[in-house]
Amino acid sequence: MTLRLLAVHAHPDDESSKGSATYAHYRSLGVEVLVVSCTGGEQGSILNEQLEARHHAERDIAGLRVHEMRAAQEAMGVDHVWLGYADSGLPAEGEPVAVNSFATIPIETSAEPLVAVIRRFRPQVLITYDENGGYPHPDHIRTHEISMEAFRAAADPARYPATGEPWSIEKVYYDRMFSTGRIEAMISHLRESDPESPLIERLGEMLERFSDRPDLATTKVPVSDFFPVRDAALRAHASQVPLDSAFFFWPNDLQVRAWPTEDFQLVESTVESTLPETDLFAGVVDPDTGLVGTERS
Repeated sequence: MTLRLLAVHAHPDDESSKGSATYAHYRSLGVEVLVVSCTGGEQGSILNEQLEARHHAERDIAGLRVHEMRAAQEAMGVDHVWLGYADSGLPAEGEPVAVNSFATIPIETSAEPLVAVIRRFRPQVLITYDENGGYPHPDHIRTHEISMEAFRAAADPARYPATGEPWSIEKVYYDRMFSTGRIEAMISHLRESDPESPLIERLGEMLERFSDRPDLATTKVPVSDFFPVRDAALRAHASQVPLDSAFFFWPNDLQVRAWPTEDFQLVESTVESTLPETDLFAGVVDPDTGLVGTERS
């Protein structure tokens, strides 16, 4: 099998909260998966008061996050590359981002190394963020911008000729992990199975916070068998994800019953597939076998 999936993320830890169960699922099927981290997360704060490696974090947060990313990579079983740009941080309103950070580099400059990655790895599927970055962090927005620029440029032999032979990606998806539908499903299942659960109130608060996120997913990949892998990858980023993180407050058995998928929105495609999908490779022909997609019986 020579099916390949490329996922482009802003910081180390984003890959674990946005699709890690999907990456592990496809690895189990023999798909090659490559995660790109555009920045090193150098501006990250210590978000875990119980962090065992606190002294390391205080001395060298960037170095610690390299170790954390390696552990997350091993948990998912994927390949990983750093694009090499500096974290822009999340400045206060009206404040500029740091000079020479990722968000300040011209798109045509920062897209070039990603074009090189695409032409070398030759994926059929690309996952990235929408135009708002999933949330309005300057590095997430820039990740969207360079992903789409590189997606188009990689197929054009006149663009960045020094980066290798042209390659056309067949399908592009936006991450759609969080939606009101997902939260509503959790609440509904809890009201039926455990109406006194304190999680109902907490999920209600989350529903209010995400009320502006409709379910735009076209593709819901059933990956509940890999939720434990997702959790292990998240916990690998210990400086950024404390044990009591909101990522962990809804138990996996509830998620398996209520929403056993990770969700994506198909935004570009050169192949035919029927929506809604359950396979990111729906319509994609495996060049080795001639078979279509990964859902084969």
